[in-house]
Amino acid sequence: YGSFLTNIDMQSGSPAFGTPESAMGILASAQMARHYKLPFRGGGALTSSKGPDAQAAYESMMCMWPTVLGGVHFVLHAAGWLESALLASYEKFIIDVEALRMFEWILSRGIPFDDEGFAMDGIREVGPGGHHLGSEHTMRHYRTGFYRPWISSTENFDRWQRNGSRTADRVANEKWKQLLKDYADPGIDSGVDEQLQAFIEVRKDAILHARV
Repeated sequence: YGSFLTNIDMQSGSPAFGTPESAMGILASAQMARHYKLPFRGGGALTSSKGPDAQAAYESMMCMWPTVLGGVHFVLHAAGWLESALLASYEKFIIDVEALRMFEWILSRGIPFDDEGFAMDGIREVGPGGHHLGSEHTMRHYRTGFYRPWISSTENFDRWQRNGSRTADRVANEKWKQLLKDYADPGIDSGVDEQLQAFIEVRKDAILHARV
């Protein structure tokens, strides 16, 4: 079961993605899926923006948050989508992956309620008026306690300037180029490859000669 719904621009008729209506539609459809006990396909980092800009970011999150909160089982188009599916962007893909890593961090970790999570030993060690940066508890967790961004900048302004004043889209551009440069083809069994190529040719022929 699934839905792919949004509203349109009533002046132009073009689809509008990442709108409040699309968010409500995802949540309502997810509720129906739970009611009927069906797996649900929906959501995605959808946007009408023409580039990996601020509009793309907030519209994508307007779709991804209800996707996560609604418990969607299968998400298509979770990264790289631009201009209402007319464009695929490597930069947008990388930026979306950063957001997906954050969602995964939230869903997989949650809030710890054990003794180590509450850090009562660290609170007692520091006491009133102190700070936790040098406490034993902080030393145990400072590498893994918080999410570490993949492309986001958390440095101060001066250091950011010294490092080239690189915005997220520029970092994403550098990241995908480096990933492609470093990619090593893992190879595929020749028999499997031949079968896949034969299947592709059959399907291409069927599509080209299909009656409309």
